[in-house]
Amino acid sequence: MTLVSTLRAAVDVDAVVALTRDLVQIPSENPGGCEAEVVSYLQDVFEEMGLGRGQIVEVVEGRRSLIVSTGDGSGNKPRLLINGHLDVVPVQPNGWRFPPYGAEVSNGRIYGRGTTDMKGGVAAAIHGLKVCQDLGLTLPCEVTFHLVADEELGGRLGTKVLVEQGIISADACVVAEPTDLKLCLGERGLLFAKIVTRGVPAHGSEPSLGRSAILVAASIAQVLHNNTFTGDPHPLLGTTTCNVGVINGGSGPNVVPEWCEMLIDRRVLPGESLESTLAGIHQRIATLELAPDEYSVEVQTFCEPSEISASEGFVSVMSDTVTAMTGRRPAITGLPFTTDARFMRNDLGIPTVVFGPGELAVAHTVDEYVEVDSLVEAASVFAGLYATFDGADSALLPLEKKASL
Repeated sequence: MTLVSTLRAAVDVDAVVALTRDLVQIPSENPGGCEAEVVSYLQDVFEEMGLGRGQIVEVVEGRRSLIVSTGDGSGNKPRLLINGHLDVVPVQPNGWRFPPYGAEVSNGRIYGRGTTDMKGGVAAAIHGLKVCQDLGLTLPCEVTFHLVADEELGGRLGTKVLVEQGIISADACVVAEPTDLKLCLGERGLLFAKIVTRGVPAHGSEPSLGRSAILVAASIAQVLHNNTFTGDPHPLLGTTTCNVGVINGGSGPNVVPEWCEMLIDRRVLPGESLESTLAGIHQRIATLELAPDEYSVEVQTFCEPSEISASEGFVSVMSDTVTAMTGRRPAITGLPFTTDARFMRNDLGIPTVVFGPGELAVAHTVDEYVEVDSLVEAASVFAGLYATFDGADSALLPLEKKASL
C-alpha cells in the first residue's frame, strides 16, 4: 500500500464521529457560556494521545484557550499550527428538528450547534494526528494546536491574547473553519459601528416645530444600507457591503424624537483600513448635507480583512495534499466574513490557509450539520499534511516520498 492509501484506510470513521459528537454535546455558547468544559474534555483526549494536558491561557475566568504540541519546542523541526475555536453562537431551539446539543446522526450527517462551525473541523484535525500516531509515523514537523476562546465575538479573549503574549510561532498555519474542503485564501473584515442622530424635540401634535432624529437616521440608512464603498470587486471576496441591522429611537408617539441610534455592519475588503472605512461612511453621509451636530459615528468592533497569495508555497503544499488524499484538486475561495486567520496573516506574517469540513451555508443556522464523509476526508487531509510537512515552499515531491512508515 502507498502512504496515501494507508493514511486513508487508517481514518476511523466511528472515532472521528464520536469525537465530533462529544465536542458538540458540550455547550460553549458565546455569549452566554464559556469554553472551560470543552477544554477540560480535550485535555483528557490529548493526555490519552500521550501529549499531556497542554497549556491553558485564561485572561477571563472560564474563557480558556488550550495549547498542545507534539514537539518539545526545540525548533529542530518546522512547526505547523492548527488553529480552531471552541465557542459557538447561541441557540434559539425553536424550529430545530434535532436537539441543538444532541449531536444526533441521521442520513450521513451529524446535527447540532457547532458541528460545522467548527467543532467538526477541530475533531478532524485532532483525529488526523491520531491516525499518524496509530501508524507509527515519524513526523517531519512539530504540530501545535491552538484551540481558542471567543472567536465568534472577534477573538479578543482568544487568539488575540496569544498574539499579545507572544505565544504564537509557526512556519505555517491551517485554520480549520468550514470551507467545504476548499482552500480559503482571503476573507473580508468587518466594522460594527453605532450611529447616533440628534433632532429637536417638539409636541407630537405639531411635528413641524421640531426635527426628527428618526428621519435623520432613516436618511442615513438609505445611503448606507446595501451599498458598496470601493471600486473594483475583489476576485475572491466580491464587493463591500453594509447592513443597517438595528435601529432604536424616540421617547413616545407624542414627542418628536430628539435622538435615534442604529447599529451597522460594514464588511471590509483587503486594502481597506479602519480609517479608510470610516472615511467612506462619512463621505456617503456627507451627500445628505447634514449639520455636524446631527449625527456621530462610534466604532464598536473592527476586524481587519486578510489574504494570502495563491503563489505562496504553503498554498501549493495544501493543494497537493488535498489532491493526493481526496483525489480532487481543491477549489480556491474566499470567505465573506472574518476568522482568526487574520491574526496569523496580518500580525505575524505566518502563511495561513483556512480549510475544513462543513458547508458555510449551514453555519449558525437552525439544524446546523456536518457531513460524515466531509469529516473523514478532512481527517485524511490533516493526516497527510502532518505526515509530509517539512517546511518546504512547495510540494513538488509526491506525497509517498515525503514520509516514511
